[in-house]
Amino acid sequence: MAVAAPALAPEVAAFYGSQSVTSDPGVHAGLYADLPRDPARLARIVRDVMLHRAEGGQFEVPIAEDRMRDDAETRYIDDILGLIAARDGRSLACRREWQDRFIGICRDFTLLHVSFLRHLGIPARLRSGFADYFSDEGFHWDHVVTEYWDESRGWLLADPQIADPDRYQVDFDPMDVPRDRFLVAGRAWQAIRAGEADPSRFGLDLEENPMVGSWFVAGDIRLDLAALNKVETLLWDIWGTGAENEAGMTDAIRDLYDRAAAVTAGPDPDFAAVRDLFTTEDGLRTPRTVLSLAPLRGPSRVTLR
Repeated sequence: MAVAAPALAPEVAAFYGSQSVTSDPGVHAGLYADLPRDPARLARIVRDVMLHRAEGGQFEVPIAEDRMRDDAETRYIDDILGLIAARDGRSLACRREWQDRFIGICRDFTLLHVSFLRHLGIPARLRSGFADYFSDEGFHWDHVVTEYWDESRGWLLADPQIADPDRYQVDFDPMDVPRDRFLVAGRAWQAIRAGEADPSRFGLDLEENPMVGSWFVAGDIRLDLAALNKVETLLWDIWGTGAENEAGMTDAIRDLYDRAAAVTAGPDPDFAAVRDLFTTEDGLRTPRTVLSLAPLRGPSRVTLR
């Protein structure tokens, strides 16, 4: 007989079961009427209104350059929902044609999924880390997935981006991603530091400008800690203590991320420790204004809501 997971502490359930500034649908909350409670059905709704910008070439779907730029650099869910509704005013449960979908990245799929779950009072959060299921060569790609609370099993990982069996064939349930297939950033850092993993196998394995290494993993820890505190930024937002390449990594930086990894690496991070580290460590806390290295619009200073 399966043993039920311990109950989630009330303050943790309340925190992750309510919207953040980023995930709040705002004036578009009416679009959430009659959402199903099943996380898998919610993920399929997300999948059917969004297209990853890399899938244009993968699925041979033409994407206008301005759509790719403006959609994928949209920061807040209310703005994302506004774009979706303007192109097709039907219920979100209606599958969109390719040309009418929001063009985003993994973070956007996950943010909408988390927004749905929180709307229904299901505790949920974004997790930044590295997935090995986009490559047959053992490379761990920079990625973002949902972590949601299942009353019988505890915190589970889910990947709404791959919630389409016609396009993605994986040997696991996308609503229960094995934790050895997606490593949260802190766990990846610990494996690298222990000599159990090659840092060059983590990041973005791009032909023209590969971005890999422990310095990249450290940046994902910073993003993950922020998301655990319900500050869900764009993946190219920069702040705090870090390095631009492997040569820039110092002992002080490594010590900082050793501490951050210790707090964030486990399957159930200590809520008080997550909150305390984020609020007290200037090198990790997200400031009001960040440097956004937007890949298509170019670098700019952005003041968050």
